[in-house]
Amino acid sequence: MADSTSNGTSKSKTEAKRATTEAKKSAAKTASATKKAATKTAVAEKNQAQVILESAVDFPVGVVLSVSDTIGDIVEPWTTRTKAEKELKSFRRQIEKAAKRTEKRGTTARKRATTEARKTRKRVEREARKHQKAVTSTATSTIKSSRTEVERRVKQVSDQLTALR
Repeated sequence: MADSTSNGTSKSKTEAKRATTEAKKSAAKTASATKKAATKTAVAEKNQAQVILESAVDFPVGVVLSVSDTIGDIVEPWTTRTKAEKELKSFRRQIEKAAKRTEKRGTTARKRATTEARKTRKRVEREARKHQKAVTSTATSTIKSSRTEVERRVKQVSDQLTALR
């Protein structure tokens, strides 16, 4: 006859419940750890994209400072009005050329930075989706295998109980 506890249940039934509970806890811990790892990866990739975007913003600030320095060099005293007008025309041409060149460089840099940011964003999104699928797949398979193991153990205990009767 089976050993009985004070509440009338057999030890095998209690052990089966304990095994089921432990298997469920193990599956939940595995799924939680997998989710945390995927979250950390996504945060790191977001930070990398942010650094790239910040460098794209720093470029125009550098251009403004360069133009400011050039204008400061232009201011100097002239002796005659005609010489001053001639110098002003010369400086005006130089400034217009420099402004066009700077504008062209800024346009090129902006387009390049935009393209790079778009590529980075798409890559990060693609990798995040890939990681999400992997995490979901891993969690699903872990849960299924844990459930199968629990069901197998419950059936085994059930068979043992049936054999004891």
